[in-house]
Amino acid sequence: MNTKEPQRKNLYDVLSERGFIEQVTDEDIRRIIGEGPVVCYIGFDPTATSLHVGSLVPIMALAHAQRNGHRPIALVGGGTALIGDPSGKTEMRQILSPDQVRANAQALKKQLSNYISFEAGGAVLLNNADWLEPLNYIEFLRDIGRHFSVNRMLAAESYRMRLETGLNFIEFNYMLLQAYDFWYLFRHHGCLLQMGGNDQWGNIVAGIDLIRRLEGKQAYGVTFPLITTALGTKMGKTERGTIWLNGALTTPHEYYQYWVNTDDADVERFLKLFTFLPMDEIAKAGTLRGAELNMAKSVLAFEATRVTHGEEAARAAWRAAAATFGLRPVDQAFMPSSGIPRGQQEADTSAIPSMVKKREVFERGVAAFELFQEVKLCSSRGEARRLIEQGGGYVNDYQIRLFDEKIGMEHVTDRGEILLRKGKKTYFRIIVE
Repeated sequence: MNTKEPQRKNLYDVLSERGFIEQVTDEDIRRIIGEGPVVCYIGFDPTATSLHVGSLVPIMALAHAQRNGHRPIALVGGGTALIGDPSGKTEMRQILSPDQVRANAQALKKQLSNYISFEAGGAVLLNNADWLEPLNYIEFLRDIGRHFSVNRMLAAESYRMRLETGLNFIEFNYMLLQAYDFWYLFRHHGCLLQMGGNDQWGNIVAGIDLIRRLEGKQAYGVTFPLITTALGTKMGKTERGTIWLNGALTTPHEYYQYWVNTDDADVERFLKLFTFLPMDEIAKAGTLRGAELNMAKSVLAFEATRVTHGEEAARAAWRAAAATFGLRPVDQAFMPSSGIPRGQQEADTSAIPSMVKKREVFERGVAAFELFQEVKLCSSRGEARRLIEQGGGYVNDYQIRLFDEKIGMEHVTDRGEILLRKGKKTYFRIIVE
């Protein structure tokens, strides 16, 4: 019997196959990572008391690094937040007071511990205010500033973008400070790799160059793609506002609903990025349709909620959805590594107003706005059209994108039902015979 543990994958390969990698500063990074544990870091901007869904890609990258034997540093930018990063911004960020930044930094430290372990020998949690605030400005300009070419800085995309609307001197210093962070972590913590969003490319390259100039050694960088949905919207932004990782700002139930409403085209990609499920199970999602694809969305919602809010909160969110929408448990053979509840009784939907319709109607397909008017969820087709166009129409808890989207047999659940919803609380059940 072979008791040898399976060989871990190279972290670079893990990140690459899951869709995390956009650019690398040196193709040699795969070999460097594969030779043994490295220290890597990502910075998080404490401009609010919570991170949001848009921050999940870097958070998950650090989690994968730790799971694959590397040591992550989560750097809270308590010092750089006093200036503001111009990267990806068309106007200057609002400058926060030192007290606001310190309070936000403390909140983010606690939040990040939900994803990576900071126990002894594990990840390291640092705040760059600890070394940036004591800096002597004259010494900084003399020892660090002299290594930066203004022409090269202005060629960076983050600065080029801002030159059209106005780049002030405070923001112009940001690249120097982030480069100094990388050098400081390299010097004091042996950090070899910085990761971040693709808008951080110029800052990462500047840090690598500073390390080469001051230490005569090589460091590396990896950037992630800036994630948008299949509809072109920014991750974590909905018609109701930002989806926060703090359960007091976005409840676990709302968080679950955000993921379960994922567009069909995004399911496989988001399973790769935002869950730890094995790749061979996730690969199935690209071939799924109808009820099976809806099961995959339930798995995505459950796993994403479990990662952020824990097992108990994820189960409670799943049960709430099941009680409301009459969802059946996910098949035991479907993505078996998921912890989604299985084998439970179907929820009772008999109290929801209903009507019986013939199977032939849905074999032909019926426009969503016509169906909403027919079952009296809306008083007219015009009202139904406006409701759906404004994002208030749902079928089986999935948001209807187009007012004339066809509701067909693929929407019929295993119970032989279609559940329509108007807004947050008004339901109608169609029994298909």
